[in-house]
Amino acid sequence: MSAAKETGFALDSRIAGSTLAWRDWPLSQVRLMNDRRFPWLLLVPRRAKAVEWHALAPEDQALLHQETMLAACALAAVFPGLKINIGALGNVVPQLHVHVLARQAGDAAWPGPVWGAGTAEPYGPGEAEALLARLGAVLEEST
Repeated sequence: MSAAKETGFALDSRIAGSTLAWRDWPLSQVRLMNDRRFPWLLLVPRRAKAVEWHALAPEDQALLHQETMLAACALAAVFPGLKINIGALGNVVPQLHVHVLARQAGDAAWPGPVWGAGTAEPYGPGEAEALLARLGAVLEEST
């Protein structure tokens, strides 16, 4: 990836404050939403002032699609039988970010959206690391 494309990228403080850093993919910073009620990844393209998916360069649009599918497939493998939700809303935080999360009937927000549903329950000691290790193992098996 060209370092020039990352120049000026800064993670929105609201995303930083509600998520845990996991790894960097070719385009996106991948983060775990710090809410143990939902297995929930956030992909944040490292592009300065990126707000809309359709406004990215065509090669970045394709890469974001590939990374979103990778995250969705990893969650589906670790949480089989659950519904995978994907969304890029940006109504509150305009910085482009894609939510990829596993849902199940009866979860804390079912069947409605997760945004604004109750109070986030942060991961306890070692819980986030264990989940990310499971997701990482699935990704390594698939490559």
